[in-house]
Amino acid sequence: MKKYKLKIEPDALSDIQEIANWYNLAQVNLGRRFQNAVIRQINGLKQNPQLFTIRYQEIRCMLVKRFPYMVHFHIDEQANTVIILAVISTSRNPKIWIEKGGL
Repeated sequence: MKKYKLKIEPDALSDIQEIANWYNLAQVNLGRRFQNAVIRQINGLKQNPQLFTIRYQEIRCMLVKRFPYMVHFHIDEQANTVIILAVISTSRNPKIWIEKGGL
């Protein structure tokens, strides 16, 4: 089984930080727990990102455990890279990240 590289787009990093900041305002250290959960799961994509089905336009989504957010990503098979595009609340339209400069 091949191992993929990860590339996290700046917008996705901003999403993670903004969400963590919001959670920290709600409860001490909740933002850190969110960040740890997201990063752990994103790192897991190195092994087998195909486990997650394509939702739209070659974009796959992974639900963040214990938090109502989804990681949106694309697999570049030629570059052997998983590209993290956005982290968005499950209550929002998943195509919203396209407005932020996605595919």
